[in-house]
Amino acid sequence: MMKTHRMLAVVAAVIFAVIGSARAADPATTTITVPELDCPTCAKKVAAKLSEIPGVGKIESSVEAKTFTITAKAGAAPSPKAMWEAVEKGGFDPSKLVGPSGTFTTKPTS
Repeated sequence: MMKTHRMLAVVAAVIFAVIGSARAADPATTTITVPELDCPTCAKKVAAKLSEIPGVGKIESSVEAKTFTITAKAGAAPSPKAMWEAVEKGGFDPSKLVGPSGTFTTKPTS
């Protein structure tokens, strides 16, 4: 009976370790708010600029929410400053960037 309990404890520990490492491996996301974003064509233009940044994997835009959600490639950490500047190069002024490096309401320094 005691061996069964130990075995269950070991199996549970392994399951929690696997789940925890899978969560740790999830790619980081960054959300950029762009108050003036009001058309899908403009969103595509900005998304094209964001896609040029090293480490950017997936870009989703929402004209309704006025946001871009950027998912990094596995193991990558795109520069918050580069993402902010990409939105500016697309013709818009971001008001907020929230990501793994923190929350910014002005252009990040790195």
